[in-house]
Amino acid sequence: MKKSIIALFLICFTLQLSAQIKSVKHIVLIGCDGFGAYAVPDAKMPNLKKLMETGSWSLKARCVMPSSSADNWASMLMGAGITEHGYTEWNSKVPEIPSVTTTKYGIFPSIFSVIRDQKPTAKTAAIYSWGGIGPLIEKEAITFVVPGGDAGDDFCVDKTVSIIKKEKPLFTFIHVSEPDGVGHNIGHRTPAYYDTLQKVDARIGKIVQAVKDAGIEQETIIIVTADHGGINKGHGGKSLDEIQIPWVINGPGIKKNHEISDVIITYDTAATIAWIFGLKTPQSWRGKAVSESFSN
Repeated sequence: MKKSIIALFLICFTLQLSAQIKSVKHIVLIGCDGFGAYAVPDAKMPNLKKLMETGSWSLKARCVMPSSSADNWASMLMGAGITEHGYTEWNSKVPEIPSVTTTKYGIFPSIFSVIRDQKPTAKTAAIYSWGGIGPLIEKEAITFVVPGGDAGDDFCVDKTVSIIKKEKPLFTFIHVSEPDGVGHNIGHRTPAYYDTLQKVDARIGKIVQAVKDAGIEQETIIIVTADHGGINKGHGGKSLDEIQIPWVINGPGIKKNHEISDVIITYDTAATIAWIFGLKTPQSWRGKAVSESFSN
């Protein structure tokens, strides 16, 4: 009797760890720093809009408060809010309040440790322009870690393209620093901001093309989102321009040309990735999969 119960448990556990969307073997998460959802309708971004037309999207997804960087990149990757992970403001190298729990890697559980613990042989990658991402990821749990530093967004995109083509990771996260830089230096809702979004779109296009060149287009989901938007030359406040971010998902098993009406908070991103891969999420996470985007 005990053997039967154990066998049943193992079968259920194995089924739980199989991908929810059977054809998906890769996910690429593209995070664009300071990309306000307000800008999408008027922006010349054909690559992003193609992903929207052939996938699902929302321009009403929200970041956590305050609408700043470290807390939102943490929330996006850690599946929970500030109250749980403890990272706040722009440059937190350690939690401002202690994380409610930590992994063997020393920080609050992120999608990277969830993948490593449940799919130990899977390849993952994290490429980022802003050094503030570094303290928010469990480097020991990631196969390829590339801090771009002063090399900039084009360097990070080129590295991402190379890794996708050569290694085909299960999960790839890339952070690009624009349009946040121009938002701070020149301002949101300015011609310069929209000009920069064209460059951001070209970078998105390169990553999409890399997936095609790698021969994995039919088994890859691409998510494009942001940490926060902005107003005038800053962010951190409560306006919709600051807190509403784009959330775009495209790939097999995703509804086409579908505007998502469900509420999306940035910590739902990690939960959605975990759900797609059939992974058990930590009890400390607060995110939930954006199920409305799935066609099956």
